[in-house]
Amino acid sequence: MRRLHLIEIEDQDWCPHSLRDAATDYLQCFFSATRIYEPIIPILGGVLRRAGSRGIVDLCSGAAGPWLWLQPALAESGVGVPVCLTDKYPNLEGFRRANRLTDRAIGYHPQPVDPMQVPASLPGFRTMFSAFHHFRPGQARAVLADAVRSGEGIAVFEATQRRPLAILFALLAPLGVFLVTPFIRPFRWSRLFWTYVVPLAPLVTLFDGVVSCLRTYSLQDMRDLADSLGSSGYQWEMGTVKGGRMPIPITYLVGAPVAKAA
Repeated sequence: MRRLHLIEIEDQDWCPHSLRDAATDYLQCFFSATRIYEPIIPILGGVLRRAGSRGIVDLCSGAAGPWLWLQPALAESGVGVPVCLTDKYPNLEGFRRANRLTDRAIGYHPQPVDPMQVPASLPGFRTMFSAFHHFRPGQARAVLADAVRSGEGIAVFEATQRRPLAILFALLAPLGVFLVTPFIRPFRWSRLFWTYVVPLAPLVTLFDGVVSCLRTYSLQDMRDLADSLGSSGYQWEMGTVKGGRMPIPITYLVGAPVAKAA
């Protein structure tokens, strides 16, 4: 199954802000409930230790992604670093909630951030969860190249795949949206509107979920992107690991400057 770069509705400027927030709020709830990224803790913790990183800049954070449980879990493993959430379309209510619930261990940047041109005012090891597939190959390479150029480490983790089983789970997503929406926090009337009155949130989650699978970079794709940078001063690792409570493995690409990764 070849990678198809179709559009995702959440990526579009014309997507209503409240609808985008409803979709990212659901994803944050899903990540917390399934802890699908739990197996990457040793991988991320290991590279953070080797790189001597004192902070994380998370790119394309949505409504905080897996960080509400991942930041404390990293701290318990001995890597207690602060996290700064960023996004091109910041979900500020979700960011503020994460900041409050973690006693400010999770911070956020309120202005839009382009992962291909991260401001110098945001130093730190870069992470990206379930978002790398949003970028075309040239853009994905630019995301990695910007980290290399800035001398920062970067870790990309994807919980989707171009496989029938992953697409099947994406097809079930609307049911999850209908069932859990009343329990998602922070509470938003707009989320109820987009789910039960005008049910676009389930449809957007379905469409974007299937497209995400079709857009996901394979392990070989990630290897080719890293190799195309031609940087002898950067050390790359990549692979797959079983995805927590889900049967779909996580694909990862991790890199850091050799001097820091040693």
